[in-house]
Amino acid sequence: MDINGLQARAVEIAESYDRHHVAAGREPWSTGDLTLGFVGDVGDLAKLVAAVDGRREIPDARARLGHELADCLWSVLVLADRYGVDLTTEFARMTDAIEQDLNPG
Repeated sequence: MDINGLQARAVEIAESYDRHHVAAGREPWSTGDLTLGFVGDVGDLAKLVAAVDGRREIPDARARLGHELADCLWSVLVLADRYGVDLTTEFARMTDAIEQDLNPG
């Protein structure tokens, strides 16, 4: 699946979450809510990385790492969609700038 397919799937799931929240009498997640969830997922990812690297004890850390990376990616894809950010273009722009900084001339 390419980035557009991943993003479409992420948005589909976000819309399902929104319907679930509304059915439960809650508001759909705002971009602020998504960002707070993302920050929490990044914190969970940091703990798992520490465990995989032997600096912390978490059962099944290696097995859980992929899931947490996917959680973080989901948040990024949904936030990019909500803000109208073309991640393919921005990723190319960002990596080109890094490459230029590392290899001037």
